[in-house]
Amino acid sequence: MKKLYDWTMSLAGSRHAPLALGAIAFAESSFFPVPPDVILVPMTLAEPKKAWYFAGICTIASVAGGALGYAFGALFYDTIGQWLINLYGYGEKMEALRAFYAQWGALFIVVKGFTPIPYKLVTIVSGLLAYNFPLFIALSMLTRGARFFVLAAAINRFGDPIRSKLESHFGLFMASLAVIVVAGFALAAKMF
Repeated sequence: MKKLYDWTMSLAGSRHAPLALGAIAFAESSFFPVPPDVILVPMTLAEPKKAWYFAGICTIASVAGGALGYAFGALFYDTIGQWLINLYGYGEKMEALRAFYAQWGALFIVVKGFTPIPYKLVTIVSGLLAYNFPLFIALSMLTRGARFFVLAAAINRFGDPIRSKLESHFGLFMASLAVIVVAGFALAAKMF
């Protein structure tokens, strides 16, 4: 794990890191299962003065990826969108989701930003159910921005203790992220 940690920290400090961060944040919002936190945390630890810049990249790229997920749901549900919904095991639960979204869509989008429920589910379903697109973008900016900026602020404030813990427990950190992703999918499956 030490080699993986060293590689991650060297990537986080490289000139290509912002591009990688943006790509991961974009992909995670529409189809990729790995959250951008995997690279946001090391990048912010490697360059704490750029914490806000990195959080901004995550926010903008995540919302742009969310727009792609929305398009999957709105334009390509019968092909790509349905495939992604079924891939994540939510195909049979669409009617319950429609009823839920009709009443609680805005709150779901906002709250989702602070939970491990996969954001790509929110983006695809919002498009599928023709949720108000400008409102979807505004709510996504709010919730995704809050998530990434709060994380960046915490790392910026408590960076040295976090760095020392991360160096000695990097395997646990990676395993925790994996558990959070799996728990998020499980939680979403139980909700619908």
